[in-house]
Amino acid sequence: MNSSHSHRSDEVEHLLRNAQLRDALEPLFDESIGCVNAEVMSTSSENEFLESMLEWERAPMLPIGDWFEPRLDIPGPDLLNDEQLHEMLHYTVDRLFEKRIVLDFTEHLSDRQLYCLVYRDILPSFEKLIERRKNYLHWDCANVGDDPDMWLRYYASEEDRRAWAEETGGYPPQCDAPPFPRRLPRAPL
Repeated sequence: MNSSHSHRSDEVEHLLRNAQLRDALEPLFDESIGCVNAEVMSTSSENEFLESMLEWERAPMLPIGDWFEPRLDIPGPDLLNDEQLHEMLHYTVDRLFEKRIVLDFTEHLSDRQLYCLVYRDILPSFEKLIERRKNYLHWDCANVGDDPDMWLRYYASEEDRRAWAEETGGYPPQCDAPPFPRRLPRAPL
């Protein structure tokens, strides 16, 4: 089979798949489908985008702990001494990373505080379980309760602090080094 015929055959397959995806998404139509510009995207890229939208729409909302087989249950923080807690924290963070969940901005929290956050807030949190997730779910551990002070104090750049002050008319807190430096799995934001 020559290359030109193979290319046309692939394009026909992409167009057929595109029609199937658009039909499946029609009942769910919203403005995000209208954002697809077929003149800029290849049909293959458009199909990938539409497939991710369909997967998002069909994905079940489950507690993060239920994303694992068996379910990721960890002991309550009050049942662990400091050494056990440290080991269980790192085990749990590694397991979360396997599911492409990354904990960002954690160095202002002690191991026990971070473990409590994972135990109390992250594992029971309902999120969409997307099996072929290509990007990461970033959990912002500095923005608990919508209070920007931790992020401003320990993580914001001078430019970020300046922009925040201009936007809010407030004064950012003193800039400090985080008290609990640690190395956790990282992923691009």
